[in-house]
Parts: sequence; C-alpha cells; structure tokens
Amino acid sequence: MTTAAAKAVFISYASQDAEAAQRLCDALREGGIEVWFDKNELRGGDRWDNRIRQQIRDCSLFIPVISANTQSRPEGYFRLEWRLAVERTHLMSERLSFLVPVVIDALSEREADVPDAFRAVQWTALAGGRTSQDFVQRVACLLAGARAPAPPATGPQARPPGRLALYLAAAVVALAAAYVAIDKGLLRRGIVAAAPASRKESGLPVQPTPAPQSIAVLPFVDMSEKHDQEYFSDGLAEELLNLLAKTPGLHVIARTSSFYFKGKQVTIAEIARTLGVANILQGSVRKSGSHVRVSTQLIVASSGEEVWSEIYSLEFKDVFKVQDQIAGAVSAALRLKLAPLQAIDDRGTTSPEAYEQLLLARQLSREAGADAKHRAVDAYQKAIVLDPHYAAAYGELSIMQDYVADVTGDAEGKAAAMASAEKAVALAPEQADGYAARGVLRLTTRFDWAGAQADLSRALAIDAADSKVQARYAYVMAAVGRLGDATVAIQKSLASDPLSVSGWGNLSLYAIASGDYATAHAALTRALALNPESTYSLRNAGKLQLLEHDAAAALATFGSCHDEVFRLYGIAMAEHSLGDARKSQQALDELIAEHAADAAFQIATVYAWRGETDAAFTWLERAYAERDGGLIEIKTEPLLNSLREDPRYRQFLSKLQMPQG
Repeated sequence: MTTAAAKAVFISYASQDAEAAQRLCDALREGGIEVWFDKNELRGGDRWDNRIRQQIRDCSLFIPVISANTQSRPEGYFRLEWRLAVERTHLMSERLSFLVPVVIDALSEREADVPDAFRAVQWTALAGGRTSQDFVQRVACLLAGARAPAPPATGPQARPPGRLALYLAAAVVALAAAYVAIDKGLLRRGIVAAAPASRKESGLPVQPTPAPQSIAVLPFVDMSEKHDQEYFSDGLAEELLNLLAKTPGLHVIARTSSFYFKGKQVTIAEIARTLGVANILQGSVRKSGSHVRVSTQLIVASSGEEVWSEIYSLEFKDVFKVQDQIAGAVSAALRLKLAPLQAIDDRGTTSPEAYEQLLLARQLSREAGADAKHRAVDAYQKAIVLDPHYAAAYGELSIMQDYVADVTGDAEGKAAAMASAEKAVALAPEQADGYAARGVLRLTTRFDWAGAQADLSRALAIDAADSKVQARYAYVMAAVGRLGDATVAIQKSLASDPLSVSGWGNLSLYAIASGDYATAHAALTRALALNPESTYSLRNAGKLQLLEHDAAAALATFGSCHDEVFRLYGIAMAEHSLGDARKSQQALDELIAEHAADAAFQIATVYAWRGETDAAFTWLERAYAERDGGLIEIKTEPLLNSLREDPRYRQFLSKLQMPQG
C-alpha cells in the first residue's frame, strides 16, 4: 500500500464485509482511481495505527462501508477509522465533499449506528458492494473537484435541437469541460432545456470578490435521535438568516439560495463561490422533548478558518434568546452592529409553541402534493390558536389558503385567504410581510390593481432588502404593464437570492414580454439549470421558441411539461404553427374536456395564437367570470398579440379595470 498521495480514496469496512469492500475497491481501481484498501484482518498495533492515521489525514475521499455487520460491532477497528474521518471534517469544514457513505445491504439510514456527520451527507446503496459505473464516475468527478452527473433523465419524446436547445447545450458542454470557468456558465446542476438527455452539474456566474460583510446561512443539520425535527432545524436557520438580514451593512443570501445545497456534496468554498459570499454560518440542532442543543460555526470561506463557534444547551422556551445570541455573536465577529428592536417582539410571538407550528407549516408548504398544503394550513391555524396575535402566521396562512382555494376552485377559501391577509396587516402594520401577502391576493382574487400596487409599494418602503418583497413587487408591476420596474425589482431580488428558480423564470417572462429575447435566453438557462423540470420555466422556454418561430423545438419543450394544462396548450399552439390542424385541435379538445373549469385563460390563448378571435374572446369572458388567475398576464402576454387591435380588447381591459397606461 502506498503512502500519502493526492486524489486517493480510503475504504473503511468491517472484516465481515471484506468481500463487498473488495468489489467496490476493484471497480474504482478499474476506473483508474487510486484506492487505499487494507485487507489485513488482524489490524492493530502502533505501526498500523500510525499508517491509518496518515492515510485518513491525506486521502481525498473517505468511503465508510455500512451494513448490519458494522451495526453489530460497536468496538470494531473501522469505528476508529470513522472517528478519525469525522475529526478531520471538523478541522477541514468540508464534510459534504469528503465523506461518501455506502450501504451494502437493507440497513436503513435511520437504523444505522453511525456518527452524526455521516447523516449530513447523501448515502449510496450498492448491494453487496456491486458498484455501478455511475458511482465510479461520481467518485472520479469528486476527486477532480467537480460535481458528479446525476442519472440520465428521460423525457416523453426526443427533442430536436432548436435555438434555445443549442444555446443551453453549448453552455453545459463548456462547463463540463471546465468547472473552474464557473463565471461563464450555469449553476452546477444544469440541463439542456430542449434535450433532457442528461443532467450535468454546471455553475452560475459568481461574484469574483465577495464583500467581507457577506454571509450565507446553511440549513442546520437535524441531529435528533429520530431525525424527525428537520422542520425545526431548518426553521431555526431560516430565522437566524432573517435576523442577520436586519443587520446594517451585512449582505445576507436569501433562504432559497442558501438552502439549495441541502443534501448535496458541495464544499463550503464551492457554496461561497456560487453565492458570492465571504462567510458561511452552519450548524446542527438536537431536539429532545423540551430540551434543545444547538451547535454553530462561522467560517471564512476562502481559508476554511473558523472565526467563531459555540454550543448552546437550552430549554425550548429559550429558543428566541439563543437566536438573538447567535445573531449577535455573528455580527460581532464580522464587526457589524446588529440592529436593535429585533428580539421576540419582531418575531410576532412570545409563544415558542406557536413558533414551532409556524416552522412546521413552512416546511409543509414547500412540499409537493395537496395533502401537504392542507396540513400546512392546519399548522398555521394551530399557530394562530396558540397566539391569536401572530401576524406572521396570518400572512403566510393567507398565501397557502389562496393556493389551496385556487386549486380546488373554492370561492369561500379565497375569501378566507383575504381575511387572513387583512388580519396580518391589522396586527402588524409596521411589517412588510402582511402588505406583500395582501397585495398579491388583491391582484389574484379581486383584480384590484391599484390596491395591489399600494400594498406592495408600502411593503417595499418598509423592507426593500427583502428578496421576497422585491419579487412580489415585480409580480405586481408586470401585471399592470410596468415591465421596466418589474425587471429592476426581480434583479434586486436575485441579487440576494441568486439560485431562485422562480426569480430567473420571472425575469425570463418579463424579458419575453419586453421583446428582450437575449435576456430571456440567459434567464431560462439559469432557471432550467437549477430545476430542469420547472413547469413555469419550461412553459416560458416553449413560449420563447414559438415567438422565435422554432415550433418543432417548442413542441418538444411543451411535451416535457409535467403540468397537463401547459403541456396541452403548448402542443396545441406548436402543432398549429407546424401546420398540423388535426393534432392541434386534438390537444385543444383534450384541454377543454379536462380543464375547462381551471384553464380558461390558456384556452383563450390557444385560440388567439391560431387567429380564432371570436373564440378567444369567448374564453376570456369565461376566464373573467371564473376569476382565472391567468388574466393577470393579459397585458403582457405576447401570445395574445393578435387580439390587441380588436376593439373588444380595450373593452375587456376596461372591464378588468386594468390601468391603460
């Protein structure tokens, strides 16, 4: 066995798993990877101990082989190796890229007796040590300092390489060749928008010289015994982020971007480069009953130096106090003064129990599926029962109620959502969130353009640094046709939230409406790199391809949409442009049969694109009667251009009380 060498992999295993570990070793070596693999079953002694310590200190990747055999051997030599590897992660602050756990049997991650650090990274299942070529490639990429490609993605049909496809493909290929040229490509998780043959890691433009007073707060790791407190650990990190965002002179990355790397094997330095920050705050939370243990570290990304760290052991009732202490310590370490008056009162509640329900509701609201959304509504309502004056809970509840009501067509639910937003403003007229929520609902439920503008302007005046407020302001400005203001606002939002899929998607939408197709291409590149399956990004990409007369590419793009409404409406338009009237009508008939009640605006758009003006206005009237949210885009939707010169168009805008400027 060789001594220390760069780019080597150390495999740690129980002696009973030697055969499986050998298979893993052989597969990696066949892939040209150097492996440190000790087959001596009589381990021990000073010489062995020193050699192992040296190898674990110098290896590039540490692969612990986990199984029922490691479970049954609490005193095995491999556990010393595991401990040495974990100690190295504490020194290196690179846990996410150094540890690559492999489980070789049916043992679940929850049942496994392993160090907490192993649970903070993604595991790979290799039954019996049988190693796939994908895993070998992943290890090779990690050793090379790049992220491994995910398994190939499949789409419903092959896509011809339209202009957008070629544009994105070129970016991905360039990044695959040289990740270090990150400032010229996509964020590392890209996909060719019109050819989903593979999902390669790529990179967004980053700030070459981040400000010293800039920080990203990573999601805290749930170290609880049952690993069922993720909502609490994530929520604690998010609240710290919000507190730090109120510190004058400190640039704080928004939650969407900071949490993008959760569960991904990325080093602290890579995260910082991508987000354009100089500092990273990370930590872990162990919650058991009413007791909470919080461990935190502030790290200078360029050097990996730990500027400050602390462990707090507290009762749950003191969680607010500890958040303030951590935020104050971070601000002091960065030589900034934490803004006053941001303790318990600014959080909107003095009840830790109500606060916990809010954190649970937030997690549920981000999960897919109708059940999760309904449970989120329930959790928000429990928070309000625990504290009837909890303005933040009312504001967030209103958005979730509106979402559920929109999906189910529940008019009473829409009214309840507006009532919750009104309550949020009444309880906390000095906070931005309530106005931001009410402004959006005024737009989507009442077509109250003036009221929506007033609310979002007020929210912006209170907290212009909030990326969410800027994004909602952009949404309202675009709806009333002020595309320049919308573009400026969404760009400000992206400055603090550079990995926001919806932010880049909305920027592309505003650029398409403005006729700035170059910006639209660039924004869609970023949006689809972050989430290749984003429904709205794919819709926008297909729309852009239609407008650029690339109907074949548009057909493939729309065909890959998981959302049936956008898939069918896009196919109907693309087939019309390709001259296949039968297939266009077939898609439109299916859209009407399945979604007449919730897609009137999209149906009207298809008719407008096909030049069937009377039918288009008939369906616009139906959309108005049903308060279809799609009507918010009527003034800026280029697919409706065929209607603009018709007198009925102006009459319809007047009916909507749409500003005519």
